[in-house]
Order: sequence, then C-alpha cells, then structure tokens
Amino acid sequence: MDVVTDHPFADPAVAAAFQAFEPDARAGLMELRHLILTIAAELPRVGPVEECLKWGQPAYLTPKTKAGSTLRLGVPKTGGFALYAHCQTSIIRDFAEAFPGQDQIEGNRAVLFQRAEQITPARHGVLIRHALTYHLPQG
Repeated sequence: MDVVTDHPFADPAVAAAFQAFEPDARAGLMELRHLILTIAAELPRVGPVEECLKWGQPAYLTPKTKAGSTLRLGVPKTGGFALYAHCQTSIIRDFAEAFPGQDQIEGNRAVLFQRAEQITPARHGVLIRHALTYHLPQG
C-alpha cells in the first residue's frame, strides 16, 4: 500500500504542509492521513471529507453533512506527532476510556505518537470513526 498515491492531495497547500514536517513525523502523519481518508470512504453518511489547513495543520472536516468533528494532524512541542480532536468534545476522553493505558493522551485534545509503528489501525480507527460521525445519531 502506498499511502501517497492511494489518496493524492487535492490541495497543494496541504501537500506542502506535509512536506514541511520532519521525515519521521511525516511518515506517521501520512499513515494517519491514509487511515482518516480510508475510514471516511467507508462511511457514506458523513459525505465527502474536506482536507484543508487549520492553524497551518492538515485538518479533516465533513462540511457537506456536518456529521463529524474536525480532526487535525500536527507536531506537538514535545516532539513526535499527534492526532488532534476538538477539545470541547468527548472524542479523546471516550477513546482513552475505551483503551485505557494503551496510548499517550494529551488531556482531551490529542493522541501523541513517537513512531509510525505505534499507530494501530483498528484501535485508532475507532477514534477516527467516532470523530467523523460525532454529530450523527448513534444506533
């Protein structure tokens, strides 16, 4: 699987943001990007996912249906890379409660990673699905 060609960049500014990341962080962030876009494609109720920049970081939104809460990818000041969710949602808290002690969590806003190998598609996919369907009725 080639995470770059599976989901080509539609926005050159987003592509440039990924290129600006340090190589190890970029590898992990590209894995998370691939996971977000792959899961979004499996969820027709969320509609098209828009990839754009928010605060200079790659962000993933569901503007047509407003089904989801924004996810962002970035590099925290402490190093490594992170998957961010809106801090006023329960997305990170719910994830941490479902998988206690399995990830480094930053408050109610992020899952932190040091290496791409720490990404577990099944586990982190739960967080991504929750974020992309956050505003949809559950059930």
